[in-house]
Amino acid sequence: MVKFFLLLSGLGLSVVGLSYGISPTGILPKVLAISDIGRDLSHVFRALMCLYLGISTFWIAAAFKPAWTRPAIISVILFMAGLASGRIFSIAVDGIPSPLLLVYLALELGLVSLGFYILAKQGE
Repeated sequence: MVKFFLLLSGLGLSVVGLSYGISPTGILPKVLAISDIGRDLSHVFRALMCLYLGISTFWIAAAFKPAWTRPAIISVILFMAGLASGRIFSIAVDGIPSPLLLVYLALELGLVSLGFYILAKQGE
């Protein structure tokens, strides 16, 4: 279950990062309500892509390196809880976003919960 959790988290985040960063001007207008994508916004999304790829590489590697497993699970929890917290704050301040972003929120909260469950089971 731990290996599955880390691989799912890593591969899922990689797909999201690549979808944002490979072609921000091609993808973002199709999946999100973002139409004016200039050089600076493309830069931000490509930087986010590489951030996502960096942390997801750690999670995938940790799935096969037992010494890294616990720190990787904790980092999944913190990363996903951070994203979910930002989304919840934005909902409170800005209102409901597009359905895709609500799906991301649900997935992030699910991964946080599953991460805590796995940590609790490891502690037994």
